[in-house]
Amino acid sequence: MEGIITAWGRILRGYRPALSIEITRECPLRCPGCYAYGDDHLGGDVTLRQVTDYKGQDLIDRVLAIVDEEKPLHVSIVGGEPLVRYRELQQILPAIAARGMYAQLVTSAVRPIPLEFASIPRLQTVVSIDGLQPEHDARRKPATYDRILKHIAGHQITVHCTVTRQQVQREGYLEEFLQFWSANRDTRQIWVSLYTPQVGEVADEILLPADRERVVAALMTLRHKYPKLKMPEGLIKQYAKPPQSPDECVFAQTTQCISADLERRITPCQFGGTPDCTQCGCIASAALGAVGAHRLPGGLRVGAIFEGSLKVGRAWRARRAPSGVEQPSPAA
Repeated sequence: MEGIITAWGRILRGYRPALSIEITRECPLRCPGCYAYGDDHLGGDVTLRQVTDYKGQDLIDRVLAIVDEEKPLHVSIVGGEPLVRYRELQQILPAIAARGMYAQLVTSAVRPIPLEFASIPRLQTVVSIDGLQPEHDARRKPATYDRILKHIAGHQITVHCTVTRQQVQREGYLEEFLQFWSANRDTRQIWVSLYTPQVGEVADEILLPADRERVVAALMTLRHKYPKLKMPEGLIKQYAKPPQSPDECVFAQTTQCISADLERRITPCQFGGTPDCTQCGCIASAALGAVGAHRLPGGLRVGAIFEGSLKVGRAWRARRAPSGVEQPSPAA
């Protein structure tokens, strides 16, 4: 409840409580279905690999300037592969912590994760792992299981798996994955998302409605068997009834996403392009959707508070904008 009230206050003052920054355009991986490198991710006129990005002190200063301007409660550092800029992160992440903010580093763990990251307050390191070793290694080479297991040693990571249709074809696949990573001492918790396509996309990864139903049912059962699977019932239920548009997505409405040139706003959410919200499987969207669906004493839905607050926040942000200068609103 404390987090909801704090986020509510940020929204009322015209700020989004969450900020996501693609810190670099570079990545040594070529993963099938990666939304960040899709042709329409940044609107269609340019791709992530084509934008300007930054290094060294220039990158550090620019990222922290955005953080200070946006004043988020939570900052996600994504890419590209963020660890390509590990030297800069050694200054950026402690600086975010010193501001009292929470941070999340999303990585493939293709490079070693600096051990000092383990002691940074309020930092969560999320490692993307696409299924069991044979499938993952084929999709994410050179970020293979062997490299990941070596590079996460000494950390307490969040394992994040995006379920694809290929995985659900084998009975018990998800439980086998949970069993393996739950047994790993460097795993603090496990998250599971579902593959989210773009409108009109044709890909082997896209789950059929029956696939989604099976995954939802499996997660409902497995969350009791594997305590490291940190997915409450309300969150899992959101996968069965995702938002129908970005306007209905609490995550899209409360998160500012910025690309590697540190100027372009990625809309309508971190996927960019035209995501098919009716097939959304984003865990962040589901988590905030569950929060929005929660009812306070008296029956008031938390989502209704956010919706009203966003309208007030837009008005305040417009007032702060210099005369004649258009600024992105909290829902832009």
